[in-house]
Amino acid sequence: MINYFTTHKFMKSKIRVGIIMGGMSGEHEVSVVSASSVINALNKDKYEVIPIGITKNGQWISGPDTVTMLKNGMTDHILSQKILLPDPNQKSLLSITDDGLAKNEPLDVVIPLIHGTYGEDGKLQGLLEMANIPYVGCGVLGSAVGMDKIIMKNLFKQAGLLTPNFTHFTKNEWLADQKKIIGFVESALKYPIFIKPANLGSSVGISKVKSRSRFFDAVNEAAKYDRRIIVEQSIENCREIECAVLGNNEPKASIAGEILPHHEFYSYKAKYVDANGAGLEIPAKLSEEQLKEIQQQAIIAFKALDLSGMSRVDFFIDGGNKILISEVNTVPGFTKISMYPKLWAASGLPYDKLIDKLIDLALEKHCEKNSLKTSFDDIDSSWQNNY
Repeated sequence: MINYFTTHKFMKSKIRVGIIMGGMSGEHEVSVVSASSVINALNKDKYEVIPIGITKNGQWISGPDTVTMLKNGMTDHILSQKILLPDPNQKSLLSITDDGLAKNEPLDVVIPLIHGTYGEDGKLQGLLEMANIPYVGCGVLGSAVGMDKIIMKNLFKQAGLLTPNFTHFTKNEWLADQKKIIGFVESALKYPIFIKPANLGSSVGISKVKSRSRFFDAVNEAAKYDRRIIVEQSIENCREIECAVLGNNEPKASIAGEILPHHEFYSYKAKYVDANGAGLEIPAKLSEEQLKEIQQQAIIAFKALDLSGMSRVDFFIDGGNKILISEVNTVPGFTKISMYPKLWAASGLPYDKLIDKLIDLALEKHCEKNSLKTSFDDIDSSWQNNY
């Protein structure tokens, strides 16, 4: 693979890296922590870092104190307000001033570290595509299907991967006839079940439901975050295994790690609030056969969803040692103690080199995309005279 750090464009200057964090999702705070860790790890001799924050109300800000402002929830007006135009001729953050827009910060590549909606679901990736700015991670399609648990699991099944049984319904259907929905779910699945928003991550809005008495509250909680609700069969007494994938056209899988939850399931609190919420075991205690199977399935899932750059793929191993794929995370947690970078560190790729590799993959993907034609020049133009 070409090393894009050595191309002429970057030989005489630092690579200007925009780190986008925050966002309008329930995972705003988690995103800022991931971004802060990446900013601290980037080699300042190689990169010029441009912190870019998106506040909870969607305002874009930038400046050296971006991380602090977002962490402290301070007002948007303390930092200069910026905007990224979907214009391939700009490729810059533009300042919003009293006199209009002024060109400000050119960007060579962007690392979008917004977890959840409006960042991990293809919306931000679409803006970066329109602006023709290289960016780390999955494209629009892969990001969208990787966030939507219903579409994702249907694609898993189509690719021949085993996944826990599930069903789904909309918030509108729930409000119209709750008894019908409960009957529909209970005919398809057995308690205990998990009720989740179809589009979100970090276990936000998820409830484990053991009986009908908790069904109402769980659906109402999930419906706060999405109009579509997915209900999954709980795999009891299972092992939770995670595998990291890295690459574009020829992805590689890391060794696997195991989550050892100290709560009933790996909840938001267990992940980010309770310091003793879960243990991580890297490498996971797996047979050589099991590890190979998990790595193969992770790559199959990566390709089936048209992912690129990075993804963490999560699995269950049930009591009969059957491997079931749970989900993919296209913008996994990215602190030094997060599972994705720890898996690669244990596989021989340390944190700072992992970031280098992801940036190089972003530039490779961008170069490949820009080699494609965007217009059809071979048609006889005389047809235009008929209109």
